[in-house]
Amino acid sequence: MKRRDEASAMKQPQVYKMIENVERVVVGKTKEIELSFIALLSGGHVLLDDVPGVGKTMMVRAIAKTLGADFKRIQFTPDLLPSDVTGVSVFNQKTMEFQFRPGPVMANVVLADEINRTSPKTQAALLEALEEGSVTTDGETRELQNPFFVMATQNPIEYGGTYPLPEAQLDRFLFKFKIGYPTIEEEIDVLNRVEKTHPIESLQPVLSLDDLVTIQQQVKNVYVDESVKKYIVNIVNATREHHSVYLGASPRASIALMKAGQAYAFMQDREFVVPDDIKALAPFALQHRILLNSDAKLSNTTNERVIKDVIDKVPIPVGEKSF
Repeated sequence: MKRRDEASAMKQPQVYKMIENVERVVVGKTKEIELSFIALLSGGHVLLDDVPGVGKTMMVRAIAKTLGADFKRIQFTPDLLPSDVTGVSVFNQKTMEFQFRPGPVMANVVLADEINRTSPKTQAALLEALEEGSVTTDGETRELQNPFFVMATQNPIEYGGTYPLPEAQLDRFLFKFKIGYPTIEEEIDVLNRVEKTHPIESLQPVLSLDDLVTIQQQVKNVYVDESVKKYIVNIVNATREHHSVYLGASPRASIALMKAGQAYAFMQDREFVVPDDIKALAPFALQHRILLNSDAKLSNTTNERVIKDVIDKVPIPVGEKSF
């Protein structure tokens, strides 16, 4: 992924207008904002694995405001119930009927804060929403709003009282990445911006939800050559054969990487995906989808290092007429 000052020649104007709007609130995190919009445009979701106070909540709130979207925040705690997420039917004594009260997951943009602090049963309540775009309560399946985008967070430092996300749920997130601390100059800029009032309060929408849905449909039409598909599958397959890996990435990872490549190509105002798109996105799409074996863990090998090794070893297709 390139920073904007490194690659500003050809950009999709509508998308980068949204990114610039979010940057009024989130300082110095262009790459991370771009990744979030890639996930949004491709119909995926994001898991932020970072320490408190680096702007995770502000980023997702800014994205929601940029779209004029319905935004809900779920604070995951050990006592949270699945119905607290999906919604519950309540008996109305006036009508003598049960009425469904939708849960916070039924919004356009959802912040699932500290998702690893709640029980596996409640975590699982998000599985259907993330994959199917619907929830089932009282035996009835209810469609979620369109567009639907979840950004979940977890703290990698404090593990007391947490429930690590199972592989099946991690696999539902398109990307996993960190925001990281700002530089000294960026942190001073943050102080200047919030000195009197927070910029999130004055942020205005720059794109409608209908326009976003249209863009999501255009993303699906971005061409992916057979050689690029083979490159994607070769990378994913290499994670299964790596000597440090106990469980490699699934075919869902191949699909996710292809869809992310389409969104990234669209953002670059291209009608086709190139291998460099896949190479740039693979670390964020694959690192959370593999499990290391015991030898790798003992030698302090990381998921990030394994994915980098895989990408470096898989040959890049060259000389194809599509490019």
